[in-house]
Amino acid sequence: MEVDPNSLDPELRTARLLSLASASFGLLSLCLAIIPVCGGLASILGIVCGVVSQKTENTKTALAGIVISVLGLVITIVYTLFLFFFKRVE
Repeated sequence: MEVDPNSLDPELRTARLLSLASASFGLLSLCLAIIPVCGGLASILGIVCGVVSQKTENTKTALAGIVISVLGLVITIVYTLFLFFFKRVE
């Protein structure tokens, strides 16, 4: 049985929206990790949305979004360091 979104408490509805946004930004950060600025920004947005959502409602979607966003941030940092230290000097 599906829950009607209009019948939910507005705070709960916002928390669920933020948890989905967190997961979406996390997946986006994994894809954008090769562009350091974009990957880092998407990761930070995913972490922030997930943490705000976790404060209202403890969902697995928000937790997954936080974990994926942290993973995207780590990959972005490692890739940025790799580019910085192994750039060609001509």
